[in-house]
Amino acid sequence: MQHLKPQQAFEFMQANADALLIDVRSEVEFLFVGHPLGAIHVAWSEAPDWEINPHFIAQVKAEAGVDQPVLLICRSGTRSVEAAQALENSGFKKVYNIEEGFEGDRDEHYHRGNSGGWRFHGLPWEQT
Repeated sequence: MQHLKPQQAFEFMQANADALLIDVRSEVEFLFVGHPLGAIHVAWSEAPDWEINPHFIAQVKAEAGVDQPVLLICRSGTRSVEAAQALENSGFKKVYNIEEGFEGDRDEHYHRGNSGGWRFHGLPWEQT
């Protein structure tokens, strides 16, 4: 697995038309917090129990081939690392974790989005 900062990930996707961006956050996060433009939603875990999605690998395989570049993003870069490891263990060869995630780490006031993340860097995103 390789790690990319948000701007690097955006540039990588611009240069690699076959790259697939997967948002591994919960459906609520994806829809209401927002997500990178063009991201496909495949939850790594889902509320209320936050158990790992037993269909995650199969759902990603339905979207991408094992030789295709797959970039993963979550809220802050933690769940996406776990999901990326699972993809690598299942045979995916070009897996990238987006550091900082969509919202970044919490600041001194416990707010996200003020010091890092996809949105903080002004990259294209949308919200339902």
